[in-house]
Amino acid sequence: MTEQMRLMAVHAHPDDESSKGAATMAKYVADGAKVLVATCTGGERGSVLNPKMDRPEVLADITNIRRAEMAKAREILGVDQAWLGFVDSGLPEGDPLPPLPEGCFGLQDPEEAAKPLIKLIREFRPHVMTTYDENGGYPHPDHIMCHKVSVVAFDAAGDPEKYPELGEPWQPRKLYYNSGWTRARMLALHEGMLAAGLESPYTEWLEKWSDRDDRGDKITTRIECGEYFHTRDDALRAHATQVDPDGFWFRIPLELQQKVWPTEDFELVRSLVDSPIPESDLFAGIHESAVRSEV
Repeated sequence: MTEQMRLMAVHAHPDDESSKGAATMAKYVADGAKVLVATCTGGERGSVLNPKMDRPEVLADITNIRRAEMAKAREILGVDQAWLGFVDSGLPEGDPLPPLPEGCFGLQDPEEAAKPLIKLIREFRPHVMTTYDENGGYPHPDHIMCHKVSVVAFDAAGDPEKYPELGEPWQPRKLYYNSGWTRARMLALHEGMLAAGLESPYTEWLEKWSDRDDRGDKITTRIECGEYFHTRDDALRAHATQVDPDGFWFRIPLELQQKVWPTEDFELVRSLVDSPIPESDLFAGIHESAVRSEV
C-alpha cells in the first residue's frame, strides 16, 4: 500500500477555489487524495457580482454570507477548508489608485503573514501545493500577496530552524502555479463555439489579447479532469454573490469544453522529486518516493 496523497490549494478569497483548479481538486478527491483549501481572506470587501443577489440585506451581511457560500462549495468539491484569518483588501479602482485599507491582507509583511500558512502546512503535511504566479493570476493585491506568502511558506515549512513554535517541520515536494486563461485555451473554445454554430463570448477578449500577459508557454502539467467540470461549475454557482448562474462563465456548453479543452493546467515552479516534463499528474514523482511510514 502507498501513502495517501495530500494536496493544499492556497487561495485569496472564497470563490477562487471554485474558479481555479476546482475540477482538479474534485478529481483527486475521487481518486482518494486528501485535499485542503487554505483561504487567505474572508472576501469581506468583495463586490456583489450577481445582480440577483445585489440587495441591501446581502451587502449588510456579506461576511457571513460568503462564509456560508464557501461551506457549500467545499461540500460540493469534497475538500477540507481552513481560513487564514486575513481581511480582504478590496480591488482599488481609479487613476491614481486609492491606498489600500489599513490592516488589509495586501499590506501585510509576507514573512509575518506566512506564519498561519506555515502552521497549516506543518499540520496537514501536503505533498503538493498550488497557488498563484507572481502577478496573482491578475493584479489583485490579495492575489499577489497570496503568491508571496505561499512561496515564503513553502520554503520555510520544512526548515527546522524557522518558527519551531509553529509545529514539526514538513517540506512539501512540489509547488505549482494555477494557469488561467491562456490565449491557446480561449482560442480553442472560441473556435469550438463557432464550429458548433454558436456565438462565442470571447471575440472581444481575443481582439484585445495583445494587452494581456500570456503564460501559455510556461505550462508544464495538464490534468485530465473534464468529467469533473460539472462539479466545478456547481461549486462556482454556490458562490451566489460572486457568480451569476446565467452569466458569462456558463456560456460554453460543458460537452464542448470537455471535447475542446478537457484539462486544467499548471506551471511547476519548485520540485524536490524527479518528474519528467510535461506531466499529467500533480503527484508525479511523489507516488514513487512516498513511504507509508510518513503517515
